[in-house]
Amino acid sequence: MTQNPKTLGDVIKSGSEYLAGKSIENPKLLLEMLAARLLNCKRLELPLKYDEVLSEPHLEAMRRGLKRLADNEPVQYIIGATEFMDHTIKTDKRALIPRPETETLVQTILDTSSLWENSKPAIADIGTGSGCITIALALAKPNGIYLGLDISADAIALAKENAELHNLSDNCAFGLGELSDVVDPESLDAIVANLPYISTSDCERLSPTVKDYEPMSALDGGPNGLSIIDPVIQDASFALKPGGHIFLEIGETQADAVSAMLQETGYTDINVIKDLNNRDRIVTATLE
Repeated sequence: MTQNPKTLGDVIKSGSEYLAGKSIENPKLLLEMLAARLLNCKRLELPLKYDEVLSEPHLEAMRRGLKRLADNEPVQYIIGATEFMDHTIKTDKRALIPRPETETLVQTILDTSSLWENSKPAIADIGTGSGCITIALALAKPNGIYLGLDISADAIALAKENAELHNLSDNCAFGLGELSDVVDPESLDAIVANLPYISTSDCERLSPTVKDYEPMSALDGGPNGLSIIDPVIQDASFALKPGGHIFLEIGETQADAVSAMLQETGYTDINVIKDLNNRDRIVTATLE
């Protein structure tokens, strides 16, 4: 970058070397994500463009992006979007960046056939953040009734913007507050929650890319990582209809503890599902 390379290939090569010198992981991938967004193409198409001379505005945009990457800023915040369940989700500092592990959570819900036997299942997404879970479900199953809740006004604003982006403003409602304050007793067919589950001590050891940019309120689950999950399990037992489902994303060491909480609260059919890395990631249960 310091020699003002003119082609995309030169920019990717020199930029990758610069970021590697800053100990940034996967530098080429990050720069390709920047370039794909900038050039409005798929990342896999970029090698076909490596010999193209970039315009000065494009070069300047890549320079700005390179500087932000060198400062450990997440590429998803720099380009303002990420892909989730093959859908584009707007991302910025108002909410946590959607993770691939959470796609396992969404797919688990979609695969729960008994939930979709209801012609219009009512589903609440607790800690909705960017709204990615609610939006992915609504796009896959438009017959559902969807409510995303969060205690962050910034997150709710972002979720609403994402719903508008996918023309779902009429299908999805988003509200500020706790489950117990917003939802009537025995009114929901399912509750899904990707809540903060990292312990406070582990949060301090997160990479700068996460710790310095993403909202800590969406990550810190208290001393044992379960301080927020536990009360939501309790509240869900009042909000769910008999036979209703709960779907929780968890930390890989929390399956036994969360399963015990569910059992003590009156849930049955408790199952633990692994993510694509073969780690315990999802716990599902049914309310008696």
